[in-house]
Amino acid sequence: MPATLAIIGTVFTEPTERTKAIGVWSAAVGAGTVIGPVVGGRLLDHFWWGSVFLVNLPIGAAGLVASAILVPATPAIRGRRLDPVGAALSIAGPALLLWALIEGPSEGWTDPLVLGAFALAAVLIAAFVEWERRAPNPLLSLGILRHRGLAVGAVLILLCAFAMIGTLFVLVQHLQFNLGYTAAQTGWRLGPMALALLVAGPVAGVLAQRLGVRYVAAAGLALVAGALTVFATTSPGDGYGRVLVVVVLLGSGAGFVITATSDSIVGSLPERDLGVGSATNSTAIQFGAALGVAVTGSLLAGRYRREIGQSALEPAQKAAAHDSLGAALAAAEHLPSHAGTALARAARDAFTAGLGPSMFTGAAIAVVGFVVALVLAPRRTNSDDSGAPS
Repeated sequence: MPATLAIIGTVFTEPTERTKAIGVWSAAVGAGTVIGPVVGGRLLDHFWWGSVFLVNLPIGAAGLVASAILVPATPAIRGRRLDPVGAALSIAGPALLLWALIEGPSEGWTDPLVLGAFALAAVLIAAFVEWERRAPNPLLSLGILRHRGLAVGAVLILLCAFAMIGTLFVLVQHLQFNLGYTAAQTGWRLGPMALALLVAGPVAGVLAQRLGVRYVAAAGLALVAGALTVFATTSPGDGYGRVLVVVVLLGSGAGFVITATSDSIVGSLPERDLGVGSATNSTAIQFGAALGVAVTGSLLAGRYRREIGQSALEPAQKAAAHDSLGAALAAAEHLPSHAGTALARAARDAFTAGLGPSMFTGAAIAVVGFVVALVLAPRRTNSDDSGAPS
């Protein structure tokens, strides 16, 4: 991922052409995120589960051949030495933070292990920043964050990934467990999101040249916030129609944000820093996605378990449904008809109730990104705070 964006920044030096190229790139990245579950669901319905991994081997081989033939050679830039300490700290701190967020609902937010993980994560993240400030060959040169296009772009893409991937994590469960679709059917019903991304990416590339990064990114985050608000207000009787609105809005918004922020990051850096800038962009996406899944899943699980605990189910049924909706539906299949139906209905209602806090939180994150985009994002690519050429 970092290499692909850096290649675009190196090959397309003219801003207008680069923005259009990044629009196509962002459409491909976003669409691939959605096409994966479509293909994976189809494979799982017909083949061994390992097929979802093996199918990537010929795709990777084709990519190797294509890169050797199509990617132009560029002059090598003398690299720095590796930073194993920085790499270890950059993994340990976020990993502990995510573990604490995931385990909080089940172990309790005041559990000593959870609190200790939060505290140690904060220490390790602070240690990473301090090490990178002093290291002779830092993994991430903090000086690069002085480029406003990169710093703000990374924040915006992190917030968008938080909302988008966190929503996808919940959406797949909703389609399979609440609406009863198979893995393949679920994948196909996410397809409109890929189409929206394919259209929105190139359109955002054109709009970014006319309106500027600031307004395109803000519009994208507004669409994402709207998508999550629609999903948060789902009721037990809602079908696929509401989901369709969610995936189209989410795909369109993500296409706008990915294109605008990636162009802002690439356009703000000299060629020698494109690799680091592209890696920062990819890291922001991955970390935002991981945080989105952890936080969204924790909020959903907490509300789900609270609803199950307050339901009229028998104690044994509550115990069977406690862990997840999937576990509740599996247990319901082994109960007599009336009891199984009651358990499945209570579990589905509890899951639907959990959509509110989890999706409204994601919508609030997107609104924060909307405000950050309007206030801090550069008006144009390659501009400083005043809007003059940098």
